[in-house]
Amino acid sequence: MSYPDLIPQLQPWISEVRGRLVPNQLLSEVTWFRVGGPAQLFFTPADEEDLAFFLKHLPADIRMTVIGLGSNLLIRDGGIDGVVIRLSGKAFGQIEVLDDHRIRVGVALPDVKVATAAAEAGIDGLTFYRGIPGGIGGALYMNAGCYGTETRDRMVELRAVTRQGEIITLSNADMDYHYRKSNGPRGAVFTSAVYQGFGGEREDILTRMREITEKRESSQPTKAKTGGSTFKNPEGHSSWKLIDAAGGRGLKVGGAQMSELHANFLLNIDNATAHDVETLGETVRNKVRAHSGIELKWEIRRMGHFLPGQEVREFLDGDVFTGAV
Repeated sequence: MSYPDLIPQLQPWISEVRGRLVPNQLLSEVTWFRVGGPAQLFFTPADEEDLAFFLKHLPADIRMTVIGLGSNLLIRDGGIDGVVIRLSGKAFGQIEVLDDHRIRVGVALPDVKVATAAAEAGIDGLTFYRGIPGGIGGALYMNAGCYGTETRDRMVELRAVTRQGEIITLSNADMDYHYRKSNGPRGAVFTSAVYQGFGGEREDILTRMREITEKRESSQPTKAKTGGSTFKNPEGHSSWKLIDAAGGRGLKVGGAQMSELHANFLLNIDNATAHDVETLGETVRNKVRAHSGIELKWEIRRMGHFLPGQEVREFLDGDVFTGAV
């Protein structure tokens, strides 16, 4: 499928945009699941000023969606209408070590690079990012965390561009963080963030990061086409244990499968479609609810449109979830 080209209706101001504009870019090419339909218009801004100019002029009735590295993301087979923005590492991948054990980073950086840069500078407190697949933008948005530390514990402030094209600074409090979610200004695009760590010994920090790497690689399918942890841990429970107890480990739908290694990881093992992936996820939710009475909540962000006739219902028997878009 494809969408009508948006560029003609954005003239004449669109000609002043310096970034890359691609009509009907397949989003399966930029997500870790390797599934998903096209973006009506895919925009990679040249820098923060280019992004601000674009958003200032983009008509309010055109949908705007931001994606990061595509790790914790399921885009449906019908794709996304409007504009999809993805920030590049070249323009938004800077690292700047500041005084007092602080570090400023661009949102297009992978989490692991931030953990490593901090360690090399003798800044402790960001080692948890070594265990999180994905980028800083997504971590800021969803309050990513593991091994007892979350993004909200270390983020001091971030820069963002509003939907109206204004460049602003947001504090930790402005983001109103909760478990795996934030409540910052709607439509704001994050561009960089400052983190507060504490002093540490470089070799000691790097050793702990290696231990995290070994633990992760021995217990998670790190080389697979996956979106990372599929479901949030309900209070007092581990999702993988609930899935395992309900018979979800190794379960398959089409080309998608729940990992045999870690039951809370959903994999694309054989040219799966987004429909396969989401149907498997809802099948697992149905099984867990029937077995334990607990309703798992997706940690992976779902967005985009279903293809006609391929809608997926919550728990297979509920309402159709339209997702983030």
